Amino acid sequence: MGTGGRSGLRPGKGTAEGVTATATAAVASCQYRCIECNQEANELYRDYNHGVLKITICKSCQKPVDKYIEYDPVIILINAILCKAQAYRHILFNTKINMHGKLCIFCLLCEAYLRWWQLQDSNQNTDPDDFIRYAKEWDFYRMFAIASLEQTAFFIGIFTFLWVVRPMTAEKKPNFVLLLKALLLSSYGKLLLIPAVIWEHDYTPLCLRLIKVFVLTSNFQAIRVTLNINRKLSFLAILSGLLLESTMVYFFQRIEWDIGSDCAVYKPQDF
Repeated sequence: MGTGGRSGLRPGKGTAEGVTATATAAVASCQYRCIECNQEANELYRDYNHGVLKITICKSCQKPVDKYIEYDPVIILINAILCKAQAYRHILFNTKINMHGKLCIFCLLCEAYLRWWQLQDSNQNTDPDDFIRYAKEWDFYRMFAIASLEQTAFFIGIFTFLWVVRPMTAEKKPNFVLLLKALLLSSYGKLLLIPAVIWEHDYTPLCLRLIKVFVLTSNFQAIRVTLNINRKLSFLAILSGLLLESTMVYFFQRIEWDIGSDCAVYKPQDF
């Protein structure tokens, strides 16, 4: 079996002390999920010593609990980009990723840079005065604050909707902490904003809209996989988030404090 996907696995999935020790330790808690049917699993594989591994078969669907543990990370990333539920379950439940905060900050910086770039492009001022340079720097911080508030509003809209309909989402209480991490991770598409701005061309407005659609689609899949709910509820949750985010955008526009929001119509410049 390949070993490309094992480097990112959480410790404790196998043991070099034999099958008995592995099975005994695994009974303690069901910390993994089957990527096919979303059922809980005690382990992903068993280590029969000397590097001989056997992938665990799910008792519910009779398929491997997580086939991605022997896949190369690049293949897993491609499947995640294609929004496959199995890849999302592997990443969210069966791996240990602690980069949610850093990824969120970096995505917000990308979004703030896009808005700042649009602001500077619409206000051509070549005055080298220090005050002008300071004002431009303040504009970037302002765009970062606005992007943060709008994303917060988007998440609040999603969580509010899911809290209201939570009796319909699952038999047990939803894990909103895990959902927040899933939403932050699934927003990685915002990283594409920087290349779209750097390689500026006539199709940049279309690219920005497609990036927005891709991010929303990833968020939709993250909600569906994390809470194991149907597509209708996930779609309504995204709409609720967009509604509250649009309200925040309208508020900023009323006080004339925003420009180039993702929810607003992008105004192409003369390239």
